[in-house]
Amino acid sequence: MSEQREYFVHSHALCESSDIGKGTRIWAFAHVLPQAKIGSECNVCDNVFIENDVVIGDRVTLKCGVQVWDGITIEDDVFVGPNVTFTNDIFPRSKQYPAAFTRTIIRKGASLGANSTILPGIVINMNAMVGAGAVVTRSVPPNAIVVGNPAKIIGYVDTKETTLGSENHGKPLPEEVSATSVNGVTLHSLKEVTDIRGRLSAGEFERSVPFKPLRYFLVYDVPTAETRGEHAHLNCHQFLVAVKGVVHVVADDGVNREEIVLDSATVGIYLPPMTWSIQYRYSADAMLMVFASDYYDADDYIRDYDEFIGLVRG
Repeated sequence: MSEQREYFVHSHALCESSDIGKGTRIWAFAHVLPQAKIGSECNVCDNVFIENDVVIGDRVTLKCGVQVWDGITIEDDVFVGPNVTFTNDIFPRSKQYPAAFTRTIIRKGASLGANSTILPGIVINMNAMVGAGAVVTRSVPPNAIVVGNPAKIIGYVDTKETTLGSENHGKPLPEEVSATSVNGVTLHSLKEVTDIRGRLSAGEFERSVPFKPLRYFLVYDVPTAETRGEHAHLNCHQFLVAVKGVVHVVADDGVNREEIVLDSATVGIYLPPMTWSIQYRYSADAMLMVFASDYYDADDYIRDYDEFIGLVRG
């Protein structure tokens, strides 16, 4: 190794690139092509191959047997497990190459489990976690946990789960309004009247629902693999009730994240402005009713999680 280098290359590795950050280690039988860019403090393990049109951030771990092909960007603090398979051509033919490879991006802090397969042109978003052996065919939202073939969302990292409806069905919650760990997000017990004719659940706007709505919408017939929401609002308040079936709601204030299981028409969740919200794991019969404080305004939506985090911290 040259005295000028601030990175380590094993004597049995072939590193043709000089664009390598300080403190990075490239181990035996790894091969890095000349135009690849690798950040600082990375760990490139045995038998890793890195092609030319590749950008790798700082503190990235590439475990043994990984091949990183042209068109792939891996941002800071990403973990890539053993034998993860990246692809860069959606319709490959021998000796026939596309004019340009569709970019695949692994965002900051994501983890890819051993033997997972990542199809080309998708984004694994910030802090997402891909389970071992998963086949990822679509982009993965921030903080999502995906498993299976094709990969499906089964949860969100660092999320506390709260289930109230099924345990209190037909009975009032301990409090009419209960705080959550997420800033401003509250759970509301709605009145229920039960007799021989059936059940009736009711709420009053500006009382049990803490604002006067100008709009409502219903979400139903959602395939169980689909995820709804994935946005925040600048000014709009929302109130959600699963009038039928089960819906999982993730609320995130940029610091704390909690998953609330709505499985009773007697429980509602209030989401104030600047709350990132996700709805997923709909049961086959689920119907979600949402009251909104404002008319629809596309400019009120924050649809990018990085932008949301920036606004919260700003």
